[in-house]
Amino acid sequence: MIFQTTLKRSVEIAGIGLHTGCPITMKLRPATSGTGIVFHRIDGPLPVSIEAVSANVVDTRMATVIGRDGVSVSTIEHLMAALSACGIDNLHIDIDGPEVPVMDGSAATFVAQLQQAGIRQLERRRKYLAVRKPVTLVEGDKRVSIIPSRFFRVTFDIDFAHASIGQQHRTIKVSEASFRTEIASARTFGFYREVEYLKANGLARGGSLENAVVIGDEGILNPEGLRFSDEFVRHKILDAVGDFSLAGYPILGHVKAVKSGHDLNHKLVEKLLASPDCWQLVEAAEEEALPAIGIGHRAPIAALALSEA
Repeated sequence: MIFQTTLKRSVEIAGIGLHTGCPITMKLRPATSGTGIVFHRIDGPLPVSIEAVSANVVDTRMATVIGRDGVSVSTIEHLMAALSACGIDNLHIDIDGPEVPVMDGSAATFVAQLQQAGIRQLERRRKYLAVRKPVTLVEGDKRVSIIPSRFFRVTFDIDFAHASIGQQHRTIKVSEASFRTEIASARTFGFYREVEYLKANGLARGGSLENAVVIGDEGILNPEGLRFSDEFVRHKILDAVGDFSLAGYPILGHVKAVKSGHDLNHKLVEKLLASPDCWQLVEAAEEEALPAIGIGHRAPIAALALSEA
């Protein structure tokens, strides 16, 4: 956790787009320190590079979409969540279509591919965005806030007027291990009546029971059922991890969300970044952290000695 990272080798991931239904291939390539996560649309006459940061978000209605010069990449949140949880700071992502492949509707495939490729430590130290004062946004019955914490933690509450969902609550201290075992395999979800409406309007063309939990009037339509009894709130946490990674730095703070979604998550990130009195950049001090970690072991964030960047 002291130094920035990238992948040890390139990896290719292919699937269909949730909204276009078109086949899409991505190639994830190692990058140098300070690069960040950069998507490259390579299907046009000239490649267009789009850094995965909040300032480049152009749409949050159906997914988190980043764009530049009229070119965009949609549905980045699941991949971004996997990169964030696995601690990958720098990466080039070549993509030949307008959206990240939906895979099975979760981040599990991305996590598995990242682990198979391996993570390489780079020479530059990692900086963290440490929250110093609370920041809150409220829109009707939706609310999201971030408060100081020594870790990155997400607490989420949802409430749907459907017997298959109802009220669900979960909190997690985000780490590679906790994300992989508790969050990564939670799938995106939607109501059957909404899916049919979206398809009629040219959206969700790639959506199916193979890449989403679909809820009918009488219950879950997927024959295999749910992966967790609270899979819905777990997926909301997955989305939030991806959305908050667009702050541009790993966060030391506790996100508390009630009925939030991509739009409100993005607005809070923007509000946080626009409030420099509420945060500061810090970096891990290697010489102080190593005795607590042990040579060759990655430390939890709490074990790191932090100094002002």
